[in-house]
Amino acid sequence: MSGRKRIQVDQSEWYRIQSQARQLRRVQREVPQLIDAVRRQTSADLDRAFARVERRQAQHDALVGRLSEQTRQLEADTARRLKQQAAEVRGELAACAGQIREETRQRLAEQQERVRREIASERAERRAETARLSARFDVIDQDRAQAGQLVKTWLSDARAMTEAIAGAGLHERYAPGELDRLTARLATAEQSATQGRFDAALAMAQDTYHSLSELRAETEQRELARCTARMEAIDALTTVEKEIEGSLSRPVLDPDGVPVDGSTVDVDYWSRGGLGLLREETANGLARARDDRTGTDELRLLRAQEAPRLEEALGDTVERACLRHLASQTRVNLADAVVQALGRTAYYEFVDGEYRGSDPRGTYYAKLAHENGNEIVLAISQTGPDSGRHVVQVLSYDHDITAEAQLQERAEAISRALADEGHPVSGAPASEPGAPDRKLLDIRSQRQGSARPAEGGA
Repeated sequence: MSGRKRIQVDQSEWYRIQSQARQLRRVQREVPQLIDAVRRQTSADLDRAFARVERRQAQHDALVGRLSEQTRQLEADTARRLKQQAAEVRGELAACAGQIREETRQRLAEQQERVRREIASERAERRAETARLSARFDVIDQDRAQAGQLVKTWLSDARAMTEAIAGAGLHERYAPGELDRLTARLATAEQSATQGRFDAALAMAQDTYHSLSELRAETEQRELARCTARMEAIDALTTVEKEIEGSLSRPVLDPDGVPVDGSTVDVDYWSRGGLGLLREETANGLARARDDRTGTDELRLLRAQEAPRLEEALGDTVERACLRHLASQTRVNLADAVVQALGRTAYYEFVDGEYRGSDPRGTYYAKLAHENGNEIVLAISQTGPDSGRHVVQVLSYDHDITAEAQLQERAEAISRALADEGHPVSGAPASEPGAPDRKLLDIRSQRQGSARPAEGGA
């Protein structure tokens, strides 16, 4: 005779509650409240990122005013293009905050590439024009004082550009060693001028100046690309951050999938801290995106890989939490179905019920008693963490002598009752070896978690 009967509930009930949980995992990315929250959160980042761009632009404007007439117009045109480009990028990022899509990123990339080509083309023309003018300049036929002054002017402009590039500091990130190489060439040109070799000095000074100017324009554009990637990463990760904040609780669904008024699921609790871990990961990602040491490639990975991964993990976490909550309620429903069945067929009455340790994420125990002193404890758990099946253990504590056939008949009646309540079972009830643990009769001990969990309990 076995007082331990095991009834395994079919997966169909699990599939039903899984469907309900999936309804709650969906993140509403287009809701105005979310977009507005992201826009407010990222506006300060946008201001900080482009304040540096604007500060360098102002410094360059001051530099242009110190240049000679021969280079001033070229630098003014380049500065104008770079300012316009930065303003357009900033406006686009501000307008699309909270909803930067692939087409927006593609449009920004194409715009930056177009401006880069335009500046490069214009500079190539100016470089060629300088070379043509220099070819006509015959140092031998000209007054050497005039030649010396022309070389001095180009050297002065080149020195001013060198100082501007060094002050901006972008060359160290995007072209390490290039400024040193050009500075060495400039020193060679100065040495040639000192020796009176104005023809060699002029050619080298002009070429070095153009290379310096191109270096400055190229590093500025690459920094603008980094700023763009930075804001895209911040925008994507802030969106996830706000989605997490909006996922702290989810509505409880009734059997028909309709939210129950006033009832919510604490997602962090039911995910066993999973939501909190996602918040930490997202915060770490944002810290990397805001770190000025983070390069363009890493920023793009944060936007293209890390943010989508976190968002997918958020959906999984919400679904898992809601699934566990629904499964917890299912354990109570299973207990209720058994209580009703035993009340009708054997006149048992419900005495008390409790989750182990008062933790609704684990095994549920229900105690029933008969007027003749016989008692039954139901231990209802999942076969494994987040598994697709529940197990109902019927633990009988009978004072009179009960035949195995009667215990089996009781278990089969419970199986039929569960099926009638929409909880189909898998196979016939199975007997388990050993006598039921009498400590489980003390339902109050479950509230402190002192009783041993039933086999297979969550």
